[in-house]
Amino acid sequence: MNKYERLKLELETTGIGRMKCFGNSMLPILKSGSTLTFKKEEEYKIKDIVFCKVRGRFIDAHKIIKTDANKGFLIANNHGYENGWTWTIFGKAIECECKGFVKTL
Repeated sequence: MNKYERLKLELETTGIGRMKCFGNSMLPILKSGSTLTFKKEEEYKIKDIVFCKVRGRFIDAHKIIKTDANKGFLIANNHGYENGWTWTIFGKAIECECKGFVKTL
């Protein structure tokens, strides 16, 4: 089981989970190597940083930038690259820990 499947299972069973995320697509909000805490929510909104699936691929920490009643949620990184539309959101990032510093999101 990879880290995405494990986090998905944690969110489905307990409603909360943690995962280390890598990459610079969310700078300066999130740094590569940060450990994020995700929480399953009833509703998601624009600017939420989420763990989701877009076009069959897991996206571990990108933002919701638009919503549409027919299409769902438009997911993008912090530099304007749009991953695409999805209805499949597993949880919202609520906390970021990097090098001993903790930030509430």
